Amino acid sequence: MGERTSSSIRKKLRMTPSEAIVETLLAEGVDHVTGILGSAFMDMLDLFPAAGIRFLPVRHEQSAAHMEDAYTRITGKAGVVIGQNGPGITNMVTSVAAANMAHTPMVVISPSAGTKTIGWDGFQECDQVSVFESITKETVKVTHPERVADCLRTAFRIAYAERGPVLYDIPRDYFYGELEDYILEPHQYRVDQRGYGSSEHIDEAVQLLESAKNPVILSGRGVVDAEAIPVVTDLAEFLTAPVAVSYMHNDAFPADHSLAVGPIGYMGAKSAMYSLKEADVILAVGTRLSVFGTLPSYDIDYFPKDAKIIQIDINPRHIGRTHPVEVGIIGDAKASTMEIFNRLKSKSANTLSKENQEKLNQITERKADWASELEELAMTPGDPMNPRRALYEIANLLTPETVVTSDIGNVSSTSNAYLKFTKSRKHLAALTFGNCGFAYPAALGAKIANPNNPVVAIIGDGAWGMSLHEVSTAVEQKLPVVACVFNNGAWCAEKKNQVDFYNNRFVGADIEGPNFAEVAKSMGAKGVRVDNPEQLRTEFMKALQSDEPTVLDIMVDGSQLAPPFRKDALKMPTRLLEKYAHLDYRNW
Repeated sequence: MGERTSSSIRKKLRMTPSEAIVETLLAEGVDHVTGILGSAFMDMLDLFPAAGIRFLPVRHEQSAAHMEDAYTRITGKAGVVIGQNGPGITNMVTSVAAANMAHTPMVVISPSAGTKTIGWDGFQECDQVSVFESITKETVKVTHPERVADCLRTAFRIAYAERGPVLYDIPRDYFYGELEDYILEPHQYRVDQRGYGSSEHIDEAVQLLESAKNPVILSGRGVVDAEAIPVVTDLAEFLTAPVAVSYMHNDAFPADHSLAVGPIGYMGAKSAMYSLKEADVILAVGTRLSVFGTLPSYDIDYFPKDAKIIQIDINPRHIGRTHPVEVGIIGDAKASTMEIFNRLKSKSANTLSKENQEKLNQITERKADWASELEELAMTPGDPMNPRRALYEIANLLTPETVVTSDIGNVSSTSNAYLKFTKSRKHLAALTFGNCGFAYPAALGAKIANPNNPVVAIIGDGAWGMSLHEVSTAVEQKLPVVACVFNNGAWCAEKKNQVDFYNNRFVGADIEGPNFAEVAKSMGAKGVRVDNPEQLRTEFMKALQSDEPTVLDIMVDGSQLAPPFRKDALKMPTRLLEKYAHLDYRNW
């Protein structure tokens, strides 16, 4: 964020609109913007080098927002993306929608058609505001050149306040001209910190937790964003409450803590699910309790129907949205949890009773059982290698400082069971928008955010086909990330559906890909094809320590598949027309 200064706060400056936009970005602490060069914003772009703003060109605009999504999750600073009006901006639809579902603050600078030609279906014209209305927190239209700075401030204010992307739509001719305006500091137009919410609701939460026999804490992304892990830890220890982490936020509580039970959601931890299943009170901190993230897994319907839920979320829209709550607290995850802890501590003593010791013993036993099961599953032979074995080896070689990005798909999602973190802002997953092609550009953004930490991307070969072009970006920008491409020759999440529901009739599931290691070499990166655990361990450690981008083409068994993502959304096929009767499951 920009530092508070007295200069220019109450003095209007004579500027061009482009200068006003750039100065506002500088006030917000923006040091880079990601996108692809376009004629629509060249007047502003020309100012970047003199302003000290780095322009990061990608190979496809979708990658830009994925990169900034990751950058923001690590730094807490809203990322900024830009593209040419029309196709450049619409190429970002998928990644902006993903950031919206991930609650990631972001500003999309969206040049649009010039005001003199709007409505003529001119070259690269598109009503971008309509396209983005449902996948952003707000679409801010610049209505006059003199309001470019004011509207940009509004975009940042909403992005931070509502935790998501905002479209800043500016006609391309509005970059030109003259205006007089203030350049304000962020503290003059937005507030970053919020309080703990309703005092009455805090008291109700304290009463519930005080009387709970089996309280469980569910820690989510909001805990990471608010830097609230220490106070969640204090509260968990006071209550001797197991702590689970929400779906694909495995860094929301240290895995090596005695009360950590692991992640819930698809391919999560059975140790977390059994703990949650027994809960009489759930304290959900900084999580919207997504439907997908709380679905049954491993045939365990673990999210309790009768437990009393205390939900803390900064966004009132998410309170009680998916699960009925006993107490809803609209507040900052850190401030609210701390207030609950302080009031609880003042009312009762923290004693390690026999019952609490039994809880700790049970947690330890469940975690050990789950770890043993995961290892056993990984050690099942594969041809050429069990994908779980590859995940197992990689997870065991990660350093505490390593950032891991994960895509969507059969293997990427199975990583939810294997990835463990002791520090926050280390796990960046595709989450519930579930689009392929997230992990690698996110890894680039993570490396920009924290260049001194190793960054590893876990990707299937299908998703890699949507993102491998960004190896050129990694080489060009000297970003030594490690791409672990699990090459099983298929869209295996969907293939599993065709196994279970369509009698092994495979349509569109198989992928004939190139040697990705050789492709990486041709793009200027390091590339290695591996097909056994010993080689994987050796090459992964080399890649982790390399100062060049590396692609590991990991050959794994395409027949060793995880359960379907959405068993609840599929049915056995019935066919009514005679020509399709042989496809009816009753005729198999």
